[in-house]
Amino acid sequence: MSIFSVGSNKEFILKLVVIEGPGKRETLKKYLGSDYEVLATKGHIRDLPAKGFAVDINNNFEPHYEEMPDKKDIIADLKKKASKAEKVYLATDPDREGEAISWHIAHILGMKPDEKCRIKYNEISKKAVNEAINHPEVIDQNMVDAQQARRILDRLVGYKLSPIICKAIKPNLSAGRVQSIALKLVVDREREIRDFKPEEYWTLTAELLKLKQSFKATLSHYNNKKIKPKNKEEIDKILADLNGLDYKVDNIKKSKTKSNPLPPFTTSTMQQDALNKLGMNLKKTSACAQNLYEGVEISGEGKIALITYIRTDSTRVSDDAMASARNFVVNKYGKDFIPEKPNIYVSKKNAQDAHEAIRPISIERTPESVKSSLSPDNYKLYKLIYERFLASQMAPAIFDSVAVDVKAGDYIFHATGRTVDFEGYTIIYKAYTDDEKEENSKIPKLEVGEVLNLKELKPEQKFTKPPARYTEASLVKAMEEKGIGRPATYAPTITILATRGYTEKEGKSLKPTELGETVSDYLDKYFKGVINVKFTANMENRLDDIAEKGEKWQDVVGSFWNGFKNLLLSADKRSVGFKKPAVETDEICEKCGGKMVIREGKYGKFLGCSNFPTCRNIKSLEQEPKPVGVSPDCGKPVVPRKSKKGKIFYSCTGYPDCKFMSWDIPTEEKCPKCGKFLYKKGNNFKCSNPDCDFKK
Repeated sequence: MSIFSVGSNKEFILKLVVIEGPGKRETLKKYLGSDYEVLATKGHIRDLPAKGFAVDINNNFEPHYEEMPDKKDIIADLKKKASKAEKVYLATDPDREGEAISWHIAHILGMKPDEKCRIKYNEISKKAVNEAINHPEVIDQNMVDAQQARRILDRLVGYKLSPIICKAIKPNLSAGRVQSIALKLVVDREREIRDFKPEEYWTLTAELLKLKQSFKATLSHYNNKKIKPKNKEEIDKILADLNGLDYKVDNIKKSKTKSNPLPPFTTSTMQQDALNKLGMNLKKTSACAQNLYEGVEISGEGKIALITYIRTDSTRVSDDAMASARNFVVNKYGKDFIPEKPNIYVSKKNAQDAHEAIRPISIERTPESVKSSLSPDNYKLYKLIYERFLASQMAPAIFDSVAVDVKAGDYIFHATGRTVDFEGYTIIYKAYTDDEKEENSKIPKLEVGEVLNLKELKPEQKFTKPPARYTEASLVKAMEEKGIGRPATYAPTITILATRGYTEKEGKSLKPTELGETVSDYLDKYFKGVINVKFTANMENRLDDIAEKGEKWQDVVGSFWNGFKNLLLSADKRSVGFKKPAVETDEICEKCGGKMVIREGKYGKFLGCSNFPTCRNIKSLEQEPKPVGVSPDCGKPVVPRKSKKGKIFYSCTGYPDCKFMSWDIPTEEKCPKCGKFLYKKGNNFKCSNPDCDFKK
């Protein structure tokens, strides 16, 4: 026990709380008080080494952990403070990764396995933190073992498969147990799009009038059978048949329809809605969510955490949170806006359900009340989370729906309309739909048998469309639905595909690169037995069994390795055919007279002599960009170049003798007012003289 004096004669006993991220340190210190010191490890401090395999396959996959070299100062500080502390609490994140970090910290500090040192909280609030401090637990070894198994499986794949891919295709490549499946999804979708053959079809819309009110109805049936015209000949025949016919109301069906609220956010649904509604990519969404979870500076209050833990696949909500939301809704919107009983949502079958759904910590802390304290992105995400949660506890929306059939000869035109009878949850939250353009017509009051006036018949040629490319959001959704990865792994998995050059973005869409397709084809040819959706999803379930049922982690890793090692041996012998042949060019090697060829190395494509290794002449493949203007200083051509931040600028090819540089294109044309040269930007010209106002 250590006694510390602070200020005058005041004494207190130090208790140490160890966390991962420094972002939540201030928030926790405020709730814990002066008797506690809070230290952040900034993630793992002990792990498998960055270099070297460090897994003893012949000794039951024994891992060889090391203290991380870049964490020496943190480890020294941790040991020093722990040695003086009366009690050490391990408060790393409440998931498998966090459990493993606590286990490594306990090992470094020499803590006993049965020591009640582990505290977990789903939200950084005073109530939750104090509840956790008052009820510490032992480290959950099953959760640690599940994380160890994942880490070792990924090390087996990374260290054993990546070198074979590099040998077979090109240097500096990697493969991953989960990332390779995500890549396959993107590649398969691209090929589906490529192979898609569009089919022609036509729609026919009738704009009909009752008095001055119009509505639209679409051709749906002919002789009581569904009809979908395939070409212009068919549509022309239909138009001829309809010529001069009356349009009579044949059937009216009125009904009340319900729209139920969606569950509160899980990690994946938050990522999907943030992209679809806010245009925020995975990286931005993860960063904003982390800020909101750890705490943000609220004017007059200090650092306050706003949302619960952000890595979850559960839709479960605490009774207190449900009651709080219901009371808030009643006070703001009235009793009609809550259901008789609280809405309870069932998590999907393979959800770990270790945490609650993502929700605001306090429903009283409305988005508007904290807007001035948040960055624009943090505010937008908090508002989305807040409104989704509040709506999840509200009553359904009710609509008056009407469906009308209008008959013209043997043809039926169908129209639907919908008006809001009761807003329910939609008063604050509207679900994202892929087809936001689709609107219901406002249909006038009609009677069966009445004849309507035809204002216009509008035929439209259309073609069937291929499936859409994945976006980050839809790929996350697909991974979740197929059971690939877990909440904490979605964003890093998709990010690494881009980092490795396996995918690229086209607008919001993800597209495989040529390299990505080659790697995916290779894995599909030689490792289909383990790099496939079903096997990977099953392995995730086996990891869950370790965490939840105590299955021995060595058995899970061993079952994977037994099949994987044979595939490695087979692939290593036969896979060199995936290497791309060198592409011959017309350029002649000035050293030996041979032809230069395009090769691919660790840093990309380059020109090399075809007589390699006898001749080792190489050249850069990059060509000088085409001139777009001239330097006003020396008259030499000016070419576009890219800055380190990716911005385009224009500089003289005579550099370093001529140091001319501009963000706009310099021209040879002179200003009619002052004689200086003109800049061109788009179709506009302006004088380079800042004191001259000439523009054209």
